[in-house]
Amino acid sequence: MNANTTSPYAALILRLSLGSMFLAHAGLKYVVFTLAGAAGFFGSLGLPPALAYATFFLELIVGVALVAGIQTRLAALVGIPILAGTIVFVHGASGWVFSNPGGGWEYPAFLIAASLVQALIGDGAFALSRVLSGKRRQDTLWSQAVPVPEPSK
Repeated sequence: MNANTTSPYAALILRLSLGSMFLAHAGLKYVVFTLAGAAGFFGSLGLPPALAYATFFLELIVGVALVAGIQTRLAALVGIPILAGTIVFVHGASGWVFSNPGGGWEYPAFLIAASLVQALIGDGAFALSRVLSGKRRQDTLWSQAVPVPEPSK
């Protein structure tokens, strides 16, 4: 194994992990807290309650885009302000360690770093954006799953 053949899979693992995290947080707002409950929580923080709905939809869209591998770099960057908001408005005052009462800011900070890495490395293997854009090998649906050798000169 070398970085040229394993890097697309590393990007895939990161993309799926981040996407799943965003989807889980959107699901938490929808299923457990309800959107009205999330809006009330946002209001209790001094934020506009409508921001809870925007946050839910952004988390949902970012999560789907990352899992599917559609506009991965943009999706990862769009997720960063949501994560930064959790540090500023929710977890920042609770200290560094996320196991602190109220949850510290270490986990959201790590997710910001992971999102920046995803934005830098891109789609990875099995990304739909490559299929949708036509950038794929003729003999396989997933262009990055099988590295394309350079033509010999």
